Amino acid sequence: MNVNEHLTQVFWVLILSLVVASISWTVTQEEIFREPRDSFKKRSESSKSILARKFFYVWTCEYCFSHWVTIVVILITNFKLLMDDWRGYVIAFFVLPLVANFWMSIYRRLRVEIKHENALAEQTIAENEDTGQ
Repeated sequence: MNVNEHLTQVFWVLILSLVVASISWTVTQEEIFREPRDSFKKRSESSKSILARKFFYVWTCEYCFSHWVTIVVILITNFKLLMDDWRGYVIAFFVLPLVANFWMSIYRRLRVEIKHENALAEQTIAENEDTGQ
């Protein structure tokens, strides 16, 4: 592989990991999927079968779910990393969720900082209203 092919691979790792991160985060964290996620969480704790518990748990864990999303992304895109045979799929299977979870960690930290800033702003507004400023 030459330098351009390596750069192309890095580009696709970044893009595909963003896809994995976006889907994984949306399903496991966002409000739009809260009801099914809450139901799955209860079933992951109460099902008699260990297989059923694990199946339902995957839908509540962004790290776990990102691996399943990665499988689908690799199947759709036929993405292989570094090698053009089956080993490329295996490497991609481990690298894409790793980078996706990096993106999700950054996003989680950013959201916490934004919520903190909003809370400070609301507190300042409330204090100013109380003092009549």
